[in-house]
Amino acid sequence: MKMAEGVEWALHSCLNMTWLQPGRAVSAARLAAFYGLPTAYLNKQLQALVRAGILRSVSGPRGGFRLARAPEEITLLDVVTAIEGAEEAFRCAQILRQGPGGRADVDYRQACLISQAMRRADLAWRRELAGQTLAQLREAVGDRYPDTPRNTRERLVAPPS
Repeated sequence: MKMAEGVEWALHSCLNMTWLQPGRAVSAARLAAFYGLPTAYLNKQLQALVRAGILRSVSGPRGGFRLARAPEEITLLDVVTAIEGAEEAFRCAQILRQGPGGRADVDYRQACLISQAMRRADLAWRRELAGQTLAQLREAVGDRYPDTPRNTRERLVAPPS
């Protein structure tokens, strides 16, 4: 399975927002500059996160984006689904109907062992992502890279140069 790179940028952007003061917004331009991305590209991902209820868009001179929920309430799966959609990675086309012994009255999405194996794998992947929150990720990054929270805050909230 291959995810769009927008998933990575959305996850990093959300994680970076966990280190800001609660309620503080950061502009798409500031987040994009943090990673050297085109603002329009990142803004598309941020808007998808707003539609999913993960971020809130704030207007005005100090506007931008901020987390809409506490980091403990946002899973990695929430972010991935906001960017990629909720569709399963494997889509059984029921090609067994066309093969030897295939029957039109059988739902091969349920009967096919390959389809079942792929669904189990998809479910395991989703469970793993659903079991991890932004808060847990924030804590792990802070433990491993203690300067990251402060450095991130300084870069995101400093006046433009």
